[in-house]
Amino acid sequence: MKQVLTIAGSDSGGGAGIQADLKTMLVHGVYGLSVITALTAQNTMGIDEINVVSPSFVKKQLDCIFADFHISAIKIGMIPNHSIGQTIIEVLKIHKIEAVVVDPVMQSTSQTMLSEQQGCLKLYEELLPFATLVTPNISEGEVLWGKPIHTDKDMEEAAKTIRSKYSCDVLLKGGHKMGEADDVFATNKGIYWLRGKRISCRNNHGTGCTLSSSIASNLAKGDDLMTSVTKAKAYISGALRYDFSIGQGNGPLHHGYSIFN
Repeated sequence: MKQVLTIAGSDSGGGAGIQADLKTMLVHGVYGLSVITALTAQNTMGIDEINVVSPSFVKKQLDCIFADFHISAIKIGMIPNHSIGQTIIEVLKIHKIEAVVVDPVMQSTSQTMLSEQQGCLKLYEELLPFATLVTPNISEGEVLWGKPIHTDKDMEEAAKTIRSKYSCDVLLKGGHKMGEADDVFATNKGIYWLRGKRISCRNNHGTGCTLSSSIASNLAKGDDLMTSVTKAKAYISGALRYDFSIGQGNGPLHHGYSIFN
């Protein structure tokens, strides 16, 4: 069984972060391993507190993982500060992993900032050259591009510029701000639109975490990047379509819909 590592924060509500990643990996038929960068006290109504893990303990987790497992792919989510980012980068320099998917988590669905603003851009400038793919939403894409994104043309230009600047492929997700769930996929072969219908539901907590974990899992199993992204987008659509209401706020999507429906 292929082994996939998630490096991310813990969501006590189970809808995003490490918990969403591991659920997604299980459904995709890979063995998920985790390195936790931060603990969050949260539920469907929002994040109450974030407790950041020390860089030395992040390093200890990483060392233990790589001493015992053969990692086929890595998904990187919440990096709460530059020191932890540097720790991850140093490990990536040593262990040459071919499939690294970075979800640049800067803000939660509940609008809580998850990364320190100061040095956030510098962190991704250093990390993304080690990535196979980065998967920003519109807000994150604006940070990485340095300009507002309002139109389809803006999305294309942003994706193209981010790819050129950071030397990794880009999946710029339009679902958070644009009309339909249309994404731009920028590779060394060109710019592609991945069209999708917007699925109206309030239970969409953890979509970014789940999408990036799905892509990483598909890559680990041998799919090429275009196939991995296309399959992941279809998986997200199903997880949103079969959503269920848990809690009083913005609930999670249904990671295991293919098993239970």
